[in-house]
Amino acid sequence: MTTKRYLTAKEAAAALGVTLPTLYAYVSRGLIRSEPGEGKTRVRRYRQEDVAALQARQEMRRSPAKVVESALNWGAPLLESAITLIEDGRLYYRGHDALTLPQAHSFEEVAQLLWQGEFAPFTEQLPPALGQLVQEMAPVTADLSPAEAFQVVLPLAGAQDLAGYDLRDTAVALTGQRILWLLTAVVSANGDRFSVIGEETIARNLQAIWAAGRPEAADLFNAALIYCADHELNASAFAARVAASAQATPYQAVITGLAVLQGRLHGGVTGRVDAFLREAGSPQQVRQTIAGRLKRGERIPGFGHPLYPEGDPRGRSLLEQVTAVLPDAPGTQLAQAAVQVMAETSGLQPNVDFALTALAWALELPPGVPLALFALGRAAGWIGQAMEQYQLGQLIRPRARYVGEKPGR
Repeated sequence: MTTKRYLTAKEAAAALGVTLPTLYAYVSRGLIRSEPGEGKTRVRRYRQEDVAALQARQEMRRSPAKVVESALNWGAPLLESAITLIEDGRLYYRGHDALTLPQAHSFEEVAQLLWQGEFAPFTEQLPPALGQLVQEMAPVTADLSPAEAFQVVLPLAGAQDLAGYDLRDTAVALTGQRILWLLTAVVSANGDRFSVIGEETIARNLQAIWAAGRPEAADLFNAALIYCADHELNASAFAARVAASAQATPYQAVITGLAVLQGRLHGGVTGRVDAFLREAGSPQQVRQTIAGRLKRGERIPGFGHPLYPEGDPRGRSLLEQVTAVLPDAPGTQLAQAAVQVMAETSGLQPNVDFALTALAWALELPPGVPLALFALGRAAGWIGQAMEQYQLGQLIRPRARYVGEKPGR
């Protein structure tokens, strides 16, 4: 079921435990947004998210400790950040609508926006020493997924790249460029096409690696990388910030974020989406597959997102682009059938995990590609989050409320 976005005046007042005049006072002070409703009466309605935010503020005043405890589960903001804003069902990078960025910018330029606040091309390429390292490790990583290969190569590269220990802003931005090129090279070596890494954009290199002869794939990869670049304090970004707060290097922060991203409830959802699509097999079998899973009490992976009651804009936009570019691909038709049945049965919309997997299916790419795209794109965000934490210079060290057995007296 989708989350209710608007409340009536009585519902909003009841949720807050206040009278209607007090509710109207909150509206006049800008604490709750109100707008005319639909239909002939045009009775005003009130934003549920604003009511929930005000409820959280009230709860914080009554019980600060309880709010801090619940904040770690889709709760109140924990840290200040100037990188990413999620508001009204939209995603913004430093004030720019993320959905519009692929139309005019490369992934590299968006990474620079996250790191330094302005669109700019990369000035560094993959250092020869790191390229040699990737080639030497290719036999070791050959049978691994790209994300697993990242975890093998990153620690070795981080130990070799001494400039990565410089935590000043400008130095971290340069280290970030080297890391993103390194990950691209790992994908190349993992696919036995290392020689294609050149001076083109990262998206164009990925197209040459994964979709040779399909130039239209480059724009799709660019959009996917940009949509995945950052998403506020998600689990992997928070983990990367914790690492950075302890003065871990950018390499180590990315390694930390990557470990968390591979979890089954984070980027690992892409693997579950892939398994679901394989189970369905064809558009004609989608409804039966979904019905079987729902009857067994299983969730359909890749649909719905707690921060987007009306649907994940990243998933919607990327899926629209895949459909526009590759409308007749069997993978596209299978994905669209799943989206239609899910809309009819639950009202849930596809999220970015589903769209990444649909992109891979449309291009007939290996199963590990969606997570690799996710990781490569999100690495830009992990580095940006690490930079902010370096600037703060504070160790993130929460306390635990002990609930175990008390010491003997």
